[in-house]
Amino acid sequence: MADQPGLARRLNTTDAVVIGLGSMIGAGVFAAFGPAARAAGAGLLIGLALAAVIAYCNATSSAQLAAVYPTSGGTYIYGRERIGPCWGFIAGWGFVAGKTASCAAMALTVAAYAVPGADVWVQRIVGIAAVALLTTLNYRGVTKTAMLARILLACTLIALTVVVVGIALSKPDLSHLSGAWFTGSIYGVLQSAGLLFFAFAGYARIATMGEEVRDPAHTIPRAITVALAIAVVIYLLVGVAALLAAGPERLANAVAPLAEAVRDAGAPALVPVISVGAALASLGALLALIAGLGRTALAMARHRDLPGWLSAVHPEHRVPHHAEIAIGVVVCILVSTVDLRGVIGFSSFGVLIYYAIANAAAYTLRRRRVVNACGLAGCLLLVATLPWESAVAGLAVFAVGILGRAAVLRRRD
Repeated sequence: MADQPGLARRLNTTDAVVIGLGSMIGAGVFAAFGPAARAAGAGLLIGLALAAVIAYCNATSSAQLAAVYPTSGGTYIYGRERIGPCWGFIAGWGFVAGKTASCAAMALTVAAYAVPGADVWVQRIVGIAAVALLTTLNYRGVTKTAMLARILLACTLIALTVVVVGIALSKPDLSHLSGAWFTGSIYGVLQSAGLLFFAFAGYARIATMGEEVRDPAHTIPRAITVALAIAVVIYLLVGVAALLAAGPERLANAVAPLAEAVRDAGAPALVPVISVGAALASLGALLALIAGLGRTALAMARHRDLPGWLSAVHPEHRVPHHAEIAIGVVVCILVSTVDLRGVIGFSSFGVLIYYAIANAAAYTLRRRRVVNACGLAGCLLLVATLPWESAVAGLAVFAVGILGRAAVLRRRD
């Protein structure tokens, strides 16, 4: 694999910010406020603030490490280089396994918004088509990925702006926010923080693509910080608007919380805007997920933690084409056979372990240890709020990976 070309540095700061935002402003912003309201009522605003603080700590740790290790792989590389190959593998395996399932769930979400009410097999076919289309585009080069990410993000932001402005012009009920800082239990607030953290924790996608960013030591930290700041502001504006329009009780019982919010605000004509925006946002998140998975699989293959043929880089397009095709095929198989939208709690577990390892790795740099320690503690705190089924599923997935790796290493020896 030593004769394989490297990836090309073709992304500027704006491209990196757009890819990060496209990962964070996905289906979560259209759906997360319902479960968050069920957990904490209007106290979801406290949960949002807590999630933002933890995300900031994690983003700071990722930015520190990306400046030192400007290569593909993200926390897989950071954990491997700073605290040991086993920890790197755990981070990489959790990311690949969890996010592959997330890709399948996101593809089905795209289909559910694109063809609502259609037969399940029609939705599966639409989901497979979305995965095939995005995999093909990613195959053509990272600049094509960045271009489509810009278009999808712009459309999503327009839809969210229309929703927020529409609610603001409807004279929303300010009483819905009364007691917002005291509603719900502490445990419920922590649960809402976990839900909202998962919704906008896509800034790691920038770090996983570190080998394709120009001047990575400066670009990646700047892009991560800017993307996270913009995402937090967007989530805050949308969350406050939804609470003002519908109140915490109606949001908690809504399947589509933003659609419920605009109906309660007296603007049902905006519901189609939400559906289109959610479909495009889900497509943007799926695009960034597939790209990030390809780069992580490439890094793991380079270090023989995944099959070596996944380390191939296309000589012209300079993308990990074997890894991207393999991931696209696996995701299409999952979309065609199972519905993972309700059973990917282990993905949440894996995301938190991934960031916990990133914080631990950054702690060894001896630069911003307080922030690193707070990020690590925050991840472990949110892990404790997960349903036990999610924790068991997550531990099972990690056990399969660790035992499989041990067997491979024993055979090599």
